[in-house]
Amino acid sequence: MSEIKKVVLAYSGGLDTSIIIPWLKEHYNNCEVIAVCGNIGQTGELDGLEARARASGASKLYIEDLTDEFVDDYVIPTMQAGADYEGYLLGTSFARPVLAKRVVEIAKAEGADAVCHGSTGKGNDQVRFELAIMHFDPRMKIITPWREWDIQSRDEEIDYAEAHHIPLKITRETNYSKDKNLWHLSHEGLDLEDPGNEPQYEKQGFLELSVSPLKAPDTPEYLELTFEKGVPTALDGKPMKASAIIVALNQMGGRNGIGLYDVVENRLVGMKSRGVYETPGGTILYHAHQVLETLTLDKPTAHKKRELAITFGELVYDGQWFSPLRKALSAFVTETQQHVTGKVRLKLYKGNIFNAGVWSPYSLYSQEIATFDAGGSYCQSDATGFIQLYGLPTRVQAVVDQKNEEDASC
Repeated sequence: MSEIKKVVLAYSGGLDTSIIIPWLKEHYNNCEVIAVCGNIGQTGELDGLEARARASGASKLYIEDLTDEFVDDYVIPTMQAGADYEGYLLGTSFARPVLAKRVVEIAKAEGADAVCHGSTGKGNDQVRFELAIMHFDPRMKIITPWREWDIQSRDEEIDYAEAHHIPLKITRETNYSKDKNLWHLSHEGLDLEDPGNEPQYEKQGFLELSVSPLKAPDTPEYLELTFEKGVPTALDGKPMKASAIIVALNQMGGRNGIGLYDVVENRLVGMKSRGVYETPGGTILYHAHQVLETLTLDKPTAHKKRELAITFGELVYDGQWFSPLRKALSAFVTETQQHVTGKVRLKLYKGNIFNAGVWSPYSLYSQEIATFDAGGSYCQSDATGFIQLYGLPTRVQAVVDQKNEEDASC
């Protein structure tokens, strides 16, 4: 331990990383601790962060604005893939690689001996952080307090914080494990550990990005999203960068109760875990993008893309963002997005999203062909020959089966 003189900590200012700072100094010969916070849109959580970091014993705090990098390089490619994990839109999963990347960069610049993260030994984030760190510096030492210390619960963490006079923004009663960024907010722990307990959506202070659908307005709200090659470029006709669109969609979706998701998911480490997610803007964006693809993708591409989305989502969830397979899948996705350009109108109402119109200059939909009215360019009698050829294997198999049955009965 004596060789560890300087550690760079991935710091959020939450319970875990706040107590890690004095713990590192106690267990690694009063080493210098440099805190690094990646700003990826966690509004409200950065207030007073430097004072809290220094009060906990950090020598300095970096607050790095990674919002656009997070959105453009991680969120949008995943959204274009249509990838999720068991319905979860991966808000924590694709946040870890961009944070780990910056932590390693600062550790190198500072000449640090090690990096540290606050992920638990039961969760997925330890894998996501450490695989990303290995990718950028395979020789960097990684310190993982949750796999070393004797603390066993969040209550014991609070005890440690109080004993060391570390300022916290939570109480024992509001001690949910939360992760917040521009894309989502997750809730775990306390009463949510019992899948039989209904989430307290109507309780004051539980939801932060959204309202319960029961409290949403009685009047629907319309919006129109513009995409160019699968990237959102305008909201209601106003050109905006993708991160700004997500901010606006969070507000629109949040006030209409959009994007609440309660799931018992299968963690990478083998256990099942219950979480409640708020992803108002992301849910709208995924929906709109998928609607536009119904016009612009041919059937084989759309179906294969949906199959591969499962693999893409698993790779992101399992911390394999920098893997060759994820990069190869992204190359496929990018090619599929060449004609995903157009506009989508949606109607939001009490937790629901309704389609209200879609247009694209690359639309493969032809009203002249699809119409039920007489005429048009589709000749219905052509279906006779198509069915005869398409059904040939079925007919041949049936003839063989009948002949074998007749021979067997003789």
